[in-house]
Amino acid sequence: MRIVFMGTPDFSVPCLKALADAGNEIAGVYTQPDKPKGRGYSMMPPPVKEEALKRGIPVFQPTTLRDEDVIAELRALEPEMIVVVAYGKILPQEIIDMPEFGCVNIHASLLPEYRGAAPIQQAILDGKKVTGVTAQLMDAGIDTGDILMSSETPIGENETADELHDRLSQMGAELIVRVVGAARNGTLTRLKQDDSKATHVGKLTKEMSAIDFTQSAETVHNKVRGLNSWPGATAMLRGKRIKIHRTVIAKGEGRPGSVLSLSPLVVACGEGAVEIRELQPEGKKRMEPGAFLNGLRVSDPGELEFS
Repeated sequence: MRIVFMGTPDFSVPCLKALADAGNEIAGVYTQPDKPKGRGYSMMPPPVKEEALKRGIPVFQPTTLRDEDVIAELRALEPEMIVVVAYGKILPQEIIDMPEFGCVNIHASLLPEYRGAAPIQQAILDGKKVTGVTAQLMDAGIDTGDILMSSETPIGENETADELHDRLSQMGAELIVRVVGAARNGTLTRLKQDDSKATHVGKLTKEMSAIDFTQSAETVHNKVRGLNSWPGATAMLRGKRIKIHRTVIAKGEGRPGSVLSLSPLVVACGEGAVEIRELQPEGKKRMEPGAFLNGLRVSDPGELEFS
């Protein structure tokens, strides 16, 4: 099938690879413009652009899709299907209506749950046990189109958002190849979403980072997992901000935020406790608790309290 692919971050790359490796003709790749990154603010291409250039696929990076010249350029590529995976731009109706087999989006949730910007992280923050990926036929709404196929997976008890992100990106790649095959064979079916069951999630912000140890251990643990690696879950200790990268649920009770044990490093919550497995003091690298505590030179758990 002749496909135009639209995507930008790492999550999109496995889908592009899978479609090309399955023998589809990738007529062009649309991705966000290069952005300045790093200390030198050098212009860096999006991951999808890098993959496309490796494969000799034409790359387009318009600042808007609502320009008539951009639409004409896309139409000239004659796509039978447009595949959209974390592109980051809203498609105008003229583009949605353009390809014979429609615009198909891969979304990292089991729609209609978690429509919107951060479905992977929100599923973990909410303590969900199962999530997945959905292929939906795009329409004028945000993640509201008919469901074509979906694939589900359990969420590990200690799985972080970054780890789940990588698994779902591979699942999305397998799913989109199946969708294209079914479209080509004329066996693709559509299922309308039940809007009454829809939930929505916005973008992550740094303001979400602060851990509230008066909450249950499960809630604290889910926050650490769900905000890993950005924006990260943070706590204060001796007036300094500490980023908490990994925790597990632990046994113990005490005043919320109080340290119950140094080895392992266990902190009391409003209900239960969490063991901190990896943390990062402000301005330093990630480290295990032992190395961090050696630097503090403490021998009594009562000397420390997180807030």
